[in-house]
Amino acid sequence: MSYKKTLLAFVLSSFFASKASAQTWELGVQAGGAGYMGDLNPTNPVKISGLAFGGFIKANFDPYWALSFNYNNGKIKADDAKSTYAQFRERNLSFSNNLHELSFLLDFNFFDYFSGGGYASFTPYLYTGVGAVLFNPKAKYQDNTYKLAQYDTEGVDYQTSALTVPFGAGVKYNFKTNWTIMGNIGYRNAHTDYLDDVSGTYIDPAQYDAQPSVRQIQMVLSDRSATKIGAPGTQRGDFRKRDTYMFVGIGITYTFVSQKCF
Repeated sequence: MSYKKTLLAFVLSSFFASKASAQTWELGVQAGGAGYMGDLNPTNPVKISGLAFGGFIKANFDPYWALSFNYNNGKIKADDAKSTYAQFRERNLSFSNNLHELSFLLDFNFFDYFSGGGYASFTPYLYTGVGAVLFNPKAKYQDNTYKLAQYDTEGVDYQTSALTVPFGAGVKYNFKTNWTIMGNIGYRNAHTDYLDDVSGTYIDPAQYDAQPSVRQIQMVLSDRSATKIGAPGTQRGDFRKRDTYMFVGIGITYTFVSQKCF
């Protein structure tokens, strides 16, 4: 697919650029929270639903530009039963999802920042890039946990991995030559609408699994409402094509300073 070729080209070009131009390297870790916007949370972009942590290695090209390779893990979840909207409570869907993300992120520092060879010990910054996320939404029913992707609750056999486009902002403060603390918030536009296992319409009975044991669970998980509101083809999700997730956190980095840089 074209986006895979684009991602490969970006990774390779970034690797060779870092080899040619990087002057300082940073190793960092961070921790904080994760959230999501989608069919079970369509309106609150700053709602944190679980913990997140991650780590990265970063090449600083100069005081303004840096490229990092990142791993982030975060848990997102939502529950219609806790919603303030009556129609959501009636729908009664829920999910939890443990996200594993790998990404390449390009930082732009607003000030002449020290870790890249400049003089400023503090800077706000922006970042964007490209990545991939592995996910597997789950739901509990009668004290059992089910992997929702295995039951095709909308009659759709979707992939549990997706391309992501991260973007965000933060601040950095170099409090000692090799040490920096930072804080940031960032969103990921995921190329999937199934982070929450909800996207379009209720399943047509003709699409139920042929195995009775699977079909029974599939019927329950597709319509969790007490009154069984899920008529085939009626709205189950919000019809937006993609879900979004968010990481927010604070972290610390160690910079390997080369004597040739300063």
